[in-house]
Amino acid sequence: MTGLIIKIVSNQYTVHTEDGKDVVAVAMGKLRLGSKPLVGDRVEYELIDDRYAIQKILPRTNYLVRPAIANVDQAMIVMSAVEPDFSPRLVDKLIFLISYRFIEPVLVITKMDLVKEDSRIYEYIEDYRNSGYTVITVGADSDVEYVREALRGRITVLTGQSGVGKSTLLNRLDEAFATATQEISRARGRGKHTTRHTQLYEVGEGLIADTPGFSSLDFSRIDALTLAGRIHDFQNAGECRFKDCKHINEPDCRVKKKVESGEISRIRYLNYLDTVKLCNQKEDWE
Repeated sequence: MTGLIIKIVSNQYTVHTEDGKDVVAVAMGKLRLGSKPLVGDRVEYELIDDRYAIQKILPRTNYLVRPAIANVDQAMIVMSAVEPDFSPRLVDKLIFLISYRFIEPVLVITKMDLVKEDSRIYEYIEDYRNSGYTVITVGADSDVEYVREALRGRITVLTGQSGVGKSTLLNRLDEAFATATQEISRARGRGKHTTRHTQLYEVGEGLIADTPGFSSLDFSRIDALTLAGRIHDFQNAGECRFKDCKHINEPDCRVKKKVESGEISRIRYLNYLDTVKLCNQKEDWE
């Protein structure tokens, strides 16, 4: 039988079965020799002596270390237009980290009802959309149906600064989910011995992790050349003169030429140059 791991507490794995049930399973000893099962893993399991046992982890499309989760379809970057002000530098660094793991970034901008007509946020929104990124805008009185639609049928993790309105957004999507995650957050704050776990919840006909996502911008394991090849903005630029072009100061670089012609976002490119310097480093941001 096959199923999806939606929760891990200690050595107990909650598996969502193909017929819509949740069963608690243990991992067989042979799995401990390789990669440990993660939330989001699709697994093969069987019933042995009245106990469900996970026998095999099916191939992953990707995985994250923090939060520990596999087979993520998208990361929803929640940022506010104001209070705190929108930061394309931070957004782009998150996009680069997410894209490096073959995860699709979706940008949700909150507090749009507080924005003035001459705000630069509109320029940023146009820049991201012209570059092919999904951008969803939300205000206090606006519908969240576009966010709900983006979640449908997908595994999603959330990331974003404190104070951008993640909790408010989650409440509007599903009060039960928001309440459950707030209870977990409070429990985690009571002491270092409190049980910690990642869990997937059903929201908007999709699955969303209970964690806010990345607690730091960790580029310590990021290879600059690989990163250059995974940034969406650069992928249709054409071939550069050198196969190992990092699009920094190499001659006959197609990316640089398209930045100059306006075909590639100058904002994203400058943030890329800034980010390349951080490869093999870690930067706290929350």
